[in-house]
Parts: sequence; structure tokens; C-alpha cells
Amino acid sequence: MPSPVDVIVVGAGNRGEAYSNYASIHPLRMRVVGVADPRRYARRKLQETHQIPDVNVFDDWKSVVERDKFADAVFICTPDRLHKDPAVALARKGYHILLEKPMAVTEKDCTEIVEACIDSGVMLIVCHVLRYDPVIHKIKMLIDSGVIGDVIHIQHLEPVGFYHFAHSFVRGNWRNEEQSSFSLLSKSCHDLDLIHHWAGGRRCIKVSSFGSLSHFCKESKPVGAADRCLDCPVEADCPYSARKIYLDAVKKGCVGWPVSVICANSLPDIESVTEALRTGPYGRCVYECDNDVCSNQVVNMEFEGGLTAAFTMVAFTEKLCQRQTTIYGSRGELHYNGHDICVFDFLTQKSTKYSVDLKAPGSFAMAGHGGADYHLVDAFISAVASQDPTLICSGPRETLASHRLVFEAERSRLESRVVFCSTEQDAKTQK
Repeated sequence: MPSPVDVIVVGAGNRGEAYSNYASIHPLRMRVVGVADPRRYARRKLQETHQIPDVNVFDDWKSVVERDKFADAVFICTPDRLHKDPAVALARKGYHILLEKPMAVTEKDCTEIVEACIDSGVMLIVCHVLRYDPVIHKIKMLIDSGVIGDVIHIQHLEPVGFYHFAHSFVRGNWRNEEQSSFSLLSKSCHDLDLIHHWAGGRRCIKVSSFGSLSHFCKESKPVGAADRCLDCPVEADCPYSARKIYLDAVKKGCVGWPVSVICANSLPDIESVTEALRTGPYGRCVYECDNDVCSNQVVNMEFEGGLTAAFTMVAFTEKLCQRQTTIYGSRGELHYNGHDICVFDFLTQKSTKYSVDLKAPGSFAMAGHGGADYHLVDAFISAVASQDPTLICSGPRETLASHRLVFEAERSRLESRVVFCSTEQDAKTQK
């Protein structure tokens, strides 16, 4: 047996904790040997779970850089705006990098991360976890096998989910662009990466986008509503009530996401959740927050060879991130409804349904991305253990290309115009 891959977790929040669970399932393949997080409770929780020695517990990632290299890789799961500096510094230190998406919040910073990893000879995997979803893998295999012929058009929908959007993008960490990033980047860089992936290497030539913040603003606040849900006389009639989303869930014994992330210094229970809603950001009225990111956005793309694609992100849905995709080809049509893949053949006029095993071990079986989180970490650990970067589904340059597509789409929305996409050489010339 090869030695386990030793990992340091930088950012011990929801994602850092989730990815590090791989070590609990496969202790002979991966060990968590260090943690850096400014929050005492978060880093202590991870320390106790993985029995990390005190000498390897830090309140700042800079302390990791100051030490001699003592692991093979780092998981960087800090807030979006705090990705670039640790990623560049730790890559130059020789650590392989698993980096939570988005890579960074500007194209310049994304480029710097990629160049640092390439120059340092370290592997980079950005957590576009959907690339590692067995269903997505099956869709790509079917496209490449030619069952629908040449791909002509891709239609892809991300239904965020009404309470998910209220949690993350109205009350939560991704509500305000200045503090995090725009919602197309923070939520949907997954999806434009998938479209880029399904396009099969064809470059996007031009893009247009439209979107806005709808409903979650002061003008929509019900008459008589209070600034906090626990004090609100009309809360019972509000689907976005924090009491319903968090407190009622705890009463039913549901303490996973999103309840698990609102108590900064303790496990969620009736008392701690009530206090969090009374004093913290998640108890605020959704019509009285400092949110400014889009709640609905469309992106239209044209790729080389005439392939077109249309993407929609919308907050106001029953389904929670259950993507729906239709890919139209010259010989058939492929449809994915969030559960099954169905291919209709124009020649035989018959439909074939494809099912995929989504099971994942341990806590990953209950994760929001199904088994994709598990498969992402498994691929990264396998790549590092064998020194084989081909086990990573999207290399640094491909990931950078799909991030550029997101930035160009947002530029189109802000400037109300069609944007003609630059090539990598164009970007280098502009630097």
C-alpha cells in the first residue's frame, strides 16, 4: 500500500469539513494533518475529528507558508475573495491544490493562480464538483459516442431553490458582491463549466446575458413586517421565514445544511439556533438585507461550428439545484431531468433510458451534490498519490477558460451588449 496523502485544510467551514470527511472513510488513502482557520470552534472541531497535533493547528494560512512543507496537498476552502493569496503562496511552496469554486473573483486572480500552479509543477483541481457526478460523466460519454450525432444546441437550467437562495444569496455569505462575488460566478460557474465541457473543446465565440435582483428588496416587504422573523407578526404567511427554514427544521431533528452553518460557535439546537436568528444575519427579514446579487439570469452562447447554448439560473423554484438539461443533436435528443437520462433516436424514433448509480460512502451519501463531492476528492487524492494529473477531469487551463466565460457573460449583462470572447493569447496580450 502506498503512503496516505497528507492534507492541510485551509478554511474549516462547511466545504472544508465536507471534503476532509474522505479521510474518515479512507484513512489509508488520506490523512488530515493540519488545519488553518481564524474561528476557534471550527478549527478545534476539525482537529478533534482528525486528531491533528496542536503544532499543526493555525489561525491563519500564512503560518502554514512560514513552516517547512509538511504535507502533500492543501484543501483551500476559504471565502471566495480569500482564495487567490493562499492558493498562489501554497502552490509556490510545493503543495498540490484543491481549491473551492470559484477559483477567484477576478479573471486576473484566476490567471495568477493557474500560472503559479503550472510554474510550480503542482496539480490544481478546482471544485467544479458536477464534473465528477456520475450522471454528468455518463452524459459526456453518450455525447462522445455519437448517439445524438453532432451537438447543435444545449439548454441547461439551474433551479436554485427558493429557500436555498434566501439562505445563501440573501441572508448568507454570497449575498453581496463586494463581500463575495456575483451570483453567476459563485453559484453557476459549475454550470457554464458543464456547457463548456459538453461543447467538446469548441471555443465560445460570443455571449450575451441578462439578469437582475428580483423580489428580495425593500419594495417587496409585506405591510407590517418586522426586520427580524422572530419578531414578525406576518411571518406565518412568508415562505422565506427564518423560523420555518431553520427553527422548525431543528424541532424535527434536522440539523444538517442549512441549519448546520448558522451557529458559528456550537452545534445547532433549539437554544443556539434561536439565538442565531435573534442576533445573527440568518434571522433577518429577506426584504431588509444588504443583498445585491442577481436572483435570475440567462446566458446565451455561440461556439465554434455554430453550436449554441442557453443557460438559465433562477432562485424561485421548488427543486433545489436539481439541474435539467436537454442537448439537441443531428441524430437525436438527450434529456436529463435530475434523475434519469433519456435519449430519443430520430432514426428509430425510440427512446432509451439510462440510469446511473449515484451511491457514495459515508457522509458523502447525504451531501448536496450527491456523490459528486466524494468522486472529486477521490480523483484528487488518486492523482496526487500516483502523480498522475490526468485523473483530474479538468486541468488548470480548461478551468480558467470556463471561468473566463463566466466573467464575459457578466460583462455582457453589465454593459448590455454582446461580448465577443477573447482567446487565451488575447488575454496575455492585454496584460
